[in-house]
Amino acid sequence: MTDMLETTNTVFRAFADESRIRLLNLLLEREVCVCDLCVALDEPQPKISRHLAYLRKAGLVTVRQDGKWKHYTAAKHPAGLHRRLLNCVRGCLRDIDILQADLARLYKTRECGN
Repeated sequence: MTDMLETTNTVFRAFADESRIRLLNLLLEREVCVCDLCVALDEPQPKISRHLAYLRKAGLVTVRQDGKWKHYTAAKHPAGLHRRLLNCVRGCLRDIDILQADLARLYKTRECGN
């Protein structure tokens, strides 16, 4: 029971940060290179990487290495709480202006290494 409660706390802390919500919003669209996330959010790479590491620890995103590039995506088959919260980002939070602006910038970026 304690492990489950700690996991729940970690997940809620992941959703308690604006940068992480913005990242999840983008990663629910498609797999994205870290460099494109930096451009879309207009944030430095160390900050983005730190937040991605937290989201990974919470089980909300996965990473794929491609040479020197890291590509992240939202967890493919989340269960329970993870699924419900990600669906909330995908649905009810998409109307927030900053999340829409982030998506617009993401669509204008090119894929790293291409």
